[in-house]
Amino acid sequence: MELQFLGTGAGVPAKHRNVTSIALKLLDERNAVWLFDCGEGTQMQILRTTIRPRKIEKIFITHLHGDHIFGLPGLLSSRTFQGGGTPLEIYGPKGIEKYIRTSLSISQTRVGYPLKFIEIEEEGTLFSDQQFSVICKRLDHGIESFGYRVVEHDHDGELQVEKLRALEIPAGPIYGKLKRGEIVTLEDGRVIDGKDFQGTAKKGRIVTILGDTRKTEAAVELAKNSQILVHESTFNKREAQMAKNYFHSTTHQAAETALQAHVHQLLITHISARYLGKEAQALEEEAKEIFPNTKMAKDFDIIDIPFMD
Repeated sequence: MELQFLGTGAGVPAKHRNVTSIALKLLDERNAVWLFDCGEGTQMQILRTTIRPRKIEKIFITHLHGDHIFGLPGLLSSRTFQGGGTPLEIYGPKGIEKYIRTSLSISQTRVGYPLKFIEIEEEGTLFSDQQFSVICKRLDHGIESFGYRVVEHDHDGELQVEKLRALEIPAGPIYGKLKRGEIVTLEDGRVIDGKDFQGTAKKGRIVTILGDTRKTEAAVELAKNSQILVHESTFNKREAQMAKNYFHSTTHQAAETALQAHVHQLLITHISARYLGKEAQALEEEAKEIFPNTKMAKDFDIIDIPFMD
C-alpha cells in the first residue's frame, strides 16, 4: 500500500505544484489504484508515474471546487484509449454526476466502460468488502466537503508451512483447512490443530485523506489512530484569521488535528503557490512544532504505508 501525490498545490496549477490529486496504490492488495480528487492536469501527472489509468478502480472526490475536479473529463476520456475497459466507480458530493455527464455530453465524448456514480447523502460507510472499508464525514469548507477514512481489514496470520513440512504433513487441501484454523485428523491418526500453525495476525492499516476544511472535530474523529493523515495546510501559522475566513487550515491547525487523533504520520498538502523555497519548507517546520512526524508532500512523492507493530 502506497500513497503517491500527483498534485499538492492549492487553487491554481503552478510550475512546481499541480493542483490536488492523490493516488492510493493498492497493487499488492487488489491490483488497483484509488484516486482522491482529480484537479486539472492530473492525467498529465499520471504520465510521469508508473500508474496505469486502467488500474484506477475508484475515484473519491472531496468537494466540487474546480481545483479538485477539473481533471476528471480528460482522465475519463483518455482511460477509454488506454485499455480501461473495466468499470469505474466515482464517489463524491451531490452534483458530481451532473458535472461529469454534462462535460462528456457537450464535448461528445464516448466513455467505453461502465461508470457508476455514488453521490454522498449522509456520513458513514460508503463501501466495504472483504479487504477494505471507506468511511466519510463532512468537514467545514463552506461547500459540501468530505474526508475519507480507508480502513484495511485485519490480516490473518500466515500458515507456517515450514513447520508443517517438518512434521511431514503433505501439501494439499489439508493446508487450506489448517489455515482456516480447523482441527484435522491425518491418515496416520495424528490430530492437528490449525491454530497451532498460524503466524501472528497483522492489524490492518488506516489512511485518512481530508478535503479542504477549517479545523473541525469531525476531522479528528475521522482520523483517529490512522497510520497516515493527509491534511490541507493552505496557510501558515500566523494566518489563522485568513484561514478561517476562507474555510481553510493553517499548519498548526493541521498538526493539532494529527496530535488529537493520535495518528502516526501527518502529510500536509494543498500548499499555496505564494510559498516558494524556504517559505514552503517553513510550513513543514511549523507543523513539526506541534506534531514532529510531519512531512510536507511534494508532487510525485511516494509514501509507503507499512504495517504497524
